[in-house]
Amino acid sequence: MELVQDICHPPLKYVKGIPLIKYFAEALGPLQNFQALPDDLLISTYPKSGTTWVSQVLDMIYQGGNLEKCHQTPIYVRVPFLEFKVPGFPSGFETLKASPAPRLIKTHLPLALLPQTLLDQKTKNPKREIQKILEFIGLSLPEKIVDHIVHHTSFEEMKKNPMTNYTTIPSDIMDHSVSPFMRKGMAGDWKTLFTVAQNEQFDADYAQKMADCDLSFCS
Repeated sequence: MELVQDICHPPLKYVKGIPLIKYFAEALGPLQNFQALPDDLLISTYPKSGTTWVSQVLDMIYQGGNLEKCHQTPIYVRVPFLEFKVPGFPSGFETLKASPAPRLIKTHLPLALLPQTLLDQKTKNPKREIQKILEFIGLSLPEKIVDHIVHHTSFEEMKKNPMTNYTTIPSDIMDHSVSPFMRKGMAGDWKTLFTVAQNEQFDADYAQKMADCDLSFCS
């Protein structure tokens, strides 16, 4: 009886100051091992803000408008809820692992609680970002040229290109033997360099020196 009560009216648990359903909070640990795929599409919304509508629209687009395909499985299977976890049911993580690509993923988590791999994913579709830039500046280019730009603006290509990797700057100003200007091209690499103690020391120093700063940043 207590478990039923717990499921129907689950208690809250605070994670980084953010209230979450207890079971959802417990799902965050395994989610740190979640691996995003290049064509994953994340539907990140506030609860009750049209999430299911957007999910159905996107799934119908992915299915080419084929309603029969969309009606084969419930929306929560076609668009798994990333942080979902309730005793006796597959978690969102488990459902996603069994989902074929391209995957639609629903979440209500704030950015601070999302798996790092999903945050890094923002930079994994450069062609889409280049097309957004073209649209913003009111220009269009043939797809062949866009693909050409995508290739030559990849991190790997830019790192070995003297015209983009800053190796033309004299070494007494920028010594690339100490640390190259273009290092690894990945977010969060500081975790491989800082120990836990060093990170805590940095956070304490930052908090002290920025105590009087009233700037706020979106996270």
